[in-house]
Amino acid sequence: MNTMERKQHWEKVFRTKDTSQVSWHQQEPSTSLRLIEELHLPKTANIIEVGSGDSLLGHYLIEKGYSKITLLDISEKALETIKYRLQERADKIAFCAADITQFTTNEKYDVWHDRAVFHFLTSRKDINNYLKNAALCLNKNAYLIIGTFSNKGPDMCSGLNIQRYSEDKLCHLVKDNFKKVKCFTENHTTPSGSVQNFLFCVFQRN
Repeated sequence: MNTMERKQHWEKVFRTKDTSQVSWHQQEPSTSLRLIEELHLPKTANIIEVGSGDSLLGHYLIEKGYSKITLLDISEKALETIKYRLQERADKIAFCAADITQFTTNEKYDVWHDRAVFHFLTSRKDINNYLKNAALCLNKNAYLIIGTFSNKGPDMCSGLNIQRYSEDKLCHLVKDNFKKVKCFTENHTTPSGSVQNFLFCVFQRN
């Protein structure tokens, strides 16, 4: 799937679906918040959420006092939804509409957070571009947090084939630029009541 196809797919999703009912929806992103807070970084840490969709993580980070937040998604509609929901507080967040495999910036981040984007990348080129961009965008000793479908997770999501990961497989992919801090699996119960198994890993930039 190329960038244009990917963008068309996700714009359609966020324009036509009730995203409070999609499988990845979380009313409170408790695991993501816990992992970020466990890093014990200052509230001025530069945090980017990759593939934010219209999630509530940015809202919760603001509530907890973080002041440098970037939300990136390929869907402009998803970002518009977040801006509308936040109203005047949207000024506290930087928004970026981009394909993460093509993303470039002069910014350097302290935390790169991704829940449920990485597993949609199924070509070696896209996976390599993603990891290259993560390495380039992160400060030395900064953190990469990835939440992706485990090898016990589903084969498809949002009508798309996905790539599932074991801890060993994910750690091997990132080993050139990152060292593992910790990994664990966790069940996510979807709004429809089904269960998806996620692998969460925290890595630190070499």
